[in-house]
Amino acid sequence: MSSDELPGWLTEWCSEELGAKPDDVLFRAHSISTVFGLRLTDGTDVVVKARPDDGRAEACVTAQARLAERGFPCARPLTRVVEVGSLAVHAEESRPGGEMLRGDSPEVAVRYAEVFAGVMAGLADVVVAPPLPNPRWVRWDHRDPGLWPSLDFLDERNQDVVSALVVDTASRARGRLTAAGLPRVLGHGDFEGQNLRWCDGAVSTVHDWDSLAWQPEAALVGAASGMFSSTGPPTLAPIASSEAFLLAYQDFRERRFTAAEQEVAWAASLWPAAHNARWEALHGDAPLCGDQLRAQAAERLRRANA
Repeated sequence: MSSDELPGWLTEWCSEELGAKPDDVLFRAHSISTVFGLRLTDGTDVVVKARPDDGRAEACVTAQARLAERGFPCARPLTRVVEVGSLAVHAEESRPGGEMLRGDSPEVAVRYAEVFAGVMAGLADVVVAPPLPNPRWVRWDHRDPGLWPSLDFLDERNQDVVSALVVDTASRARGRLTAAGLPRVLGHGDFEGQNLRWCDGAVSTVHDWDSLAWQPEAALVGAASGMFSSTGPPTLAPIASSEAFLLAYQDFRERRFTAAEQEVAWAASLWPAAHNARWEALHGDAPLCGDQLRAQAAERLRRANA
């Protein structure tokens, strides 16, 4: 893709906010956000992110900036969040390189748990408006009718293809989570292995700060304990590895979860997997999370007291 094929607004935006126009397109990716890797005419490489403006972006970018200022391994925002039509747009420094840490063993889980403990410690005193609504894969706290957050592009599909096990698992996990009554904190809500890069055995960059969430600490840790091993299509880590993640996190933070927090963590490990299993069914994708739920849901629900 050449710079001539970029959206019309982007060239002017870069000129105004970054002082130079795009000269080359290094990459373009799209999920919820559209991400442009650009080389500017002054030789600087930057990443520009544009996502539907749902009111979350400013808090997420502010928190990311605070961590970057303290030396945490994440991209430093280069601009404020700017409204461009219906989009919220910002630029951040380019941090290429590094590799994903693959695997789902308890030993790998401990390495991810150490990074997540650092994320949560770094965010503990960052004060921003809660980035709500939470990302849909950790949005068990929604107030929409029905079990799932209301999303037209999913709700318009045939829901009969979603198995009773997925629905029951999500319902029971959500019931335990919404009954918890624990204080909420700021945390990373999409701690999948694909969002981290490692170099020489150490984490070099944590990406996807668009996915900050406002949920109880134990719930955020639990969700991360289930999703950390996703370095490709989303999956659910083995139970023993989630257990190792939870224990290591508490060791690194030097505090023990209460019995209720332990239950909440196990419940939260299920909601993203159930969300992803529903997605798989609705789109006819390979049932990676669906298969893992069939194998693990009963034991995780038992540990969640759900």
